[in-house]
This record gives sequence, structure tokens and C-alpha cells, in this order.
Amino acid sequence: MSKKHITPYRGRIAPTPTGHLHLGHAQTFWIAAKRAKDFKGKLIYRCEDLDIQRCKQEYHESAIHDLQWLGIKWDEGPDIRGPHNPYKQSQRTDRYRKVFEELQSRGFIYPCKCSRKDVAEAASAPHKIGIEPVYPGTCRPRNNQDPYIKTKQEDKINWRFRIPPMEKIKFFDGNFGEQQFVTNKDFGDFIIWRHDDIPSYQLAVVVDDHDMGVTEVVRGADLLKCTARQILLYYAMEWIVPEFFHCPLVNDLNGERLAKRSNALSLRSMRNSGQTAQFIIDNFDF
Repeated sequence: MSKKHITPYRGRIAPTPTGHLHLGHAQTFWIAAKRAKDFKGKLIYRCEDLDIQRCKQEYHESAIHDLQWLGIKWDEGPDIRGPHNPYKQSQRTDRYRKVFEELQSRGFIYPCKCSRKDVAEAASAPHKIGIEPVYPGTCRPRNNQDPYIKTKQEDKINWRFRIPPMEKIKFFDGNFGEQQFVTNKDFGDFIIWRHDDIPSYQLAVVVDDHDMGVTEVVRGADLLKCTARQILLYYAMEWIVPEFFHCPLVNDLNGERLAKRSNALSLRSMRNSGQTAQFIIDNFDF
């Protein structure tokens, strides 16, 4: 069980409009809404639409409709606005860039020319399929005073966050209890700004959650390692770290984690087949 919230509770749900929401999304967002209600707090709806190639307005509108049908209500969001406008990440790029520039000026990030293939091939040990390789620090300056790598205009440059060496990142999860990840073992220097001039997920959600006053982040258990990364960003910016509550994942009949391509278990298809919102809620595995 999570500890009692002392400050006014502010939670959030953050769909990514790259497809129709499925049963796993529904369970996580329903838990987030329930926790906000239980703590007599506020719930924020944020649209995480940074991936301009895959995000579509139709999926954004569908997500709002599906969650309203499920009975989830929010106090702030792109459809009803609020004190922290805008609530769409695609409209907050200037804010992300400002934080990026602050991290850059303080020596927390550095440019990297490595491709995904380079990172995989340079990993010190083989990794299982689906497990990310730990970045070996190929482009990392030896210290904050070292000059950055020389780059050409045509180079595809990603900016990485310089993590501390072999440091234990510990946090308490409201659902899974004590968690611990070790830098340069469980993950390496991670990308902050992509070569296509898009801020990374790690940077955007930390900035958003801070700016919007989120006191507890509720999301899927597949993002536990991301939490360790994001805690380092909170430390770097000297911001208060929120609490965390990670939800169990929902699998299909084959035991595989649900994906948006699993249309049979999308909220839209389940609704169209005649299933009720209450039936879906009653069958959540939580």
C-alpha cells in the first residue's frame, strides 16, 4: 500500500494517440482515476503526441470518447483546459527546449552520433531479444570540462543524459514496493533530445509532471525502469520527485502484452460488440 499523501493529490492519465486504447490502457487509467478520487484530488488528462509521424487526431478524439464511456472524469485537459495549458505535448516544445538548454548549460547532457545499431553492437555483453542494450558511453566526454565531440551538419546527433557511475536509484512504488536500479548496469546514458529535433519521452514527461504539479505518477509496470531514469532528471533540475504507482500489465490469451494492434481488445471494439463499461471494470485484474 502507498503512503498517505500529505499534499493535495494531483494525478494524471496520459494517452498516446497512436491507435485505439485497449484493455490494458483502460485498467491503468481507471486505477489512476480511482486513486485521484480516493485521495479527493484532481486528475489531469494529458495528450502525449510527440510522435508526429504516428499520432493522429482521430485517435486523440477516440481516446477521450472511450475513457468518458468508461466513466473516467478529469478536472483538466485539452478538451476542458485548465490552469496548466496546453495539455498536448506537441504544443509544449518551447518549454522542453528551455529545460534542455538548462541541462546543456550545466553539463548534464552531451551529443552522441551513435545509431541504435552502434549501441547494440558496442554492448559489453549479449542481451536477450527485447531487452535494451546498455549504452557503453562511446561518445561520452570524460568529464564536464572536456570538449564535445566534433559534429558535422549532416550528422544525426542525439543528446544523451550523463548518468552517475554505478549508482543505486531507489524508490518506493505504491503497488510493487521498494524498487532499485543500478546505473550503467540496468541502463546507460539515455537520450534526452532526438536527432529529428523531438524531445524524448523521458524529458517531456518529467517536465510535464513537474509543471502540472503531479504528486503521483500512475502508469504501467513496463515503465518501472523509466522511473529510475526520470528520477535522475528530477535530481538534475532540483525538482521534487513525485510518488509512483505502477499497475500490472494486461496480457492477451497467448500471454503476450497487449498492443494497440490488438484490435479485438480495444475499448472501441468491445463497446461496439455490446459489452458494458461496468463489465470491463469488473474484470480488471486488480
